[in-house]
Amino acid sequence: MSEDAAATAIPAPVPATGHRPYRPHQPARPLHTTSTGAPADPAADAAELASQVAKVARGGARAAVLGISDGLVTNICLILGLAGAHASPSAVRLAGFASLLAGALSMAAGEWVSVRSQAELYDGLLAQIRRLVTHNPRLMLGELSSRLEAAGLARATAQAAPSELALDEERFLAFTAQIVFGISPAGLGSPLTAATTSLAYFAAGALVPLAPWWFLHGVPAVVVSIALTAAASVLVGAVVAHSGGRPLRRGALRQLAIILVAAAVTYGIGKLFGSTVS
Repeated sequence: MSEDAAATAIPAPVPATGHRPYRPHQPARPLHTTSTGAPADPAADAAELASQVAKVARGGARAAVLGISDGLVTNICLILGLAGAHASPSAVRLAGFASLLAGALSMAAGEWVSVRSQAELYDGLLAQIRRLVTHNPRLMLGELSSRLEAAGLARATAQAAPSELALDEERFLAFTAQIVFGISPAGLGSPLTAATTSLAYFAAGALVPLAPWWFLHGVPAVVVSIALTAAASVLVGAVVAHSGGRPLRRGALRQLAIILVAAAVTYGIGKLFGSTVS
């Protein structure tokens, strides 16, 4: 879109008729800054934060946490259920390995389909936004001005910024989609990243409770399997809590409690059904 064309095609922003302007839910307060006194590298901090945001946005972080947690829970529950039913070590190994393969492939396929479908749905929404901007640019300019003013910009700046963005069609559409509709194409994630990450981490998680059964059997295998799974779950919970800025103990204990409860339930069910069948 050329500058001359934009000047004639995009009218000045006006409040949308019959539309209630966006208002923030909390009163404004000034920004407070702190200084630790230690030497800091703002560029390095910003680069590290950008890297973390990119990992989350591509879907890899979510897929990793979900994959390893699901792998741990799925196989420890399966193994303890079989152990409770007095299955042979070879049956436990076979079932555990089959669960590892099936679960990893299923998780990868599910992640790929989910993220890809979401991206396609968002593409459709972006096409609708493009048509809306083309047919009624005044409405979008007015809505953008209202959102920017509510975010803290001066009214003159809030009204001028959308008009300047309109000189670049793609940037204007991306900005409108994100500010007005909450759609960020850059944050949709990569289907391939989500699928491969989920596959690898599920397999790693499922291998933890299964590994002892290749060397041990009976009660020792059950004990070691539970211990390794508990240690892995504590580590995963602590890492997730640290990444989210929450207390490590709380995250670790929450993850451990979830896995132990699931494992106890499945062991009890296996024990019940094993006794009933025998």
